[in-house]
Amino acid sequence: MRNKEKFGIQQFGVLVNLLRDRQAFLEEIRQGVRLQNKISSLFVSSSIFFAIYGAIIGASNSWAQALSGAIKLPAFYLLTLIICFPTLFFFNVLFGSRSSIQQHFVVLLTSISVISVLLFSLAPVTLFFLITTPDSYQFFKLLNVLIFGITGIFGVKFLYEGMQLLSQQDEVGKKTRTTILRSWLLLYAFVGMQLGWFLRPFFGAPDSKFELFRAVKGNFYLDIVAAISEILGLR
Repeated sequence: MRNKEKFGIQQFGVLVNLLRDRQAFLEEIRQGVRLQNKISSLFVSSSIFFAIYGAIIGASNSWAQALSGAIKLPAFYLLTLIICFPTLFFFNVLFGSRSSIQQHFVVLLTSISVISVLLFSLAPVTLFFLITTPDSYQFFKLLNVLIFGITGIFGVKFLYEGMQLLSQQDEVGKKTRTTILRSWLLLYAFVGMQLGWFLRPFFGAPDSKFELFRAVKGNFYLDIVAAISEILGLR
């Protein structure tokens, strides 16, 4: 029992160190300090936070949808990272980066972990609106789109700062890598939105039956426009 408790403390301890002193944490990544430990700890802790938030938004439909959300939300962020990671790493290496694949991956994982913590911190707010607005599904959905957008912006900011710090040791091609990073962030956003649409539903309307996945039709943008139109009484 004590070993399990100690293991849990260690997993979350890495994340706490990241939140308390991110500059020192990023400097450790640049120096290659305990990278494997950071990867495993951040993966475990962020997955737990994502699972909690996924369960809350899925609860707008049913317990089955809540369980599905608890599995799909961590998978969504991890799959987006895995799909986009090779592009960033190999382009950076091509234009002068000498940082290892582990260093690149840990920096990306730190940004995902920051997003998970921010979502977890907003979980009580989301739960409050879930309970107090049970008949306002479109409002609840748009509220969470806003929350995901805001937390994503902070995660991207953290990723940008981390990659810039990682590039300090490699002056050759630094400007080109900065341009690549900015372009890659756009790619990451588009892949994320498309993957999220493919893995839906994460919420599920209260009056609809449980679905693990839906047929791929329409797109994310049209769905948001439809939700706004319904709230404004335009449809």
